[in-house]
Amino acid sequence: MKLLAIETATEACSAALYLDGEVRELYEFAPRQHTRLLLDMVDRLMGEAGLSPVRLDALAFGRGPGAFTGVRIATGVAQGIAYGADLPVVPVSTLAALAQGGFREFGWTRVAAAIDARMNEVYWAAYGANDAGLMVAHSDEVVCPAERVPLLDGERWHGIGSGWQSYAEALKRQQQERVLDWQGEYLPHAQDVAMLAADAFAKGRAVSAGEAQPVYLRDQVVHSPPAGT
Repeated sequence: MKLLAIETATEACSAALYLDGEVRELYEFAPRQHTRLLLDMVDRLMGEAGLSPVRLDALAFGRGPGAFTGVRIATGVAQGIAYGADLPVVPVSTLAALAQGGFREFGWTRVAAAIDARMNEVYWAAYGANDAGLMVAHSDEVVCPAERVPLLDGERWHGIGSGWQSYAEALKRQQQERVLDWQGEYLPHAQDVAMLAADAFAKGRAVSAGEAQPVYLRDQVVHSPPAGT
């Protein structure tokens, strides 16, 4: 399986190429620079692998939730490449990719992913690793004040994402003794989008380019002109 994945829903910009289980990634922390960086990352990965888009099996992208402009960039680029090469697309939750990074980097099997949604709120969801080491949702994705996030089921959870950096004390109080520790500076990676997408694609969960839509969670999103997140 050959799959190209992109993730731009936060301050980080990344692209990854999944080649039959091997993943290559380009990643950069670059607020408001996503438009400038992303296509170059894609071109570099494809060029180094000697591939053209038509030789891919699918596209994947972090479909949010996250910064509106960043999610829009990932959606647009994924759709554009998929339309041009007549490829299916696998939308992947940015929160799930964040949790997958917790497993890959730290070996965490129970992860509470939280992205700072501004306005004193977080995007939130809980995940657990299955036998294949892939994150499976244990809750719905929500956007809410940090002090009102849903209670986690059981104990020995780990927190990850910018929501934990911004609202750690409120989240910890709400969860009482359920959370052991957290990594608030960690941001989602395209390589984790790729791993989750490869599994979803193998299970027939790809959609057409036109059906690949972003997820914002908020009912009302303010449209803003910046070219990055």
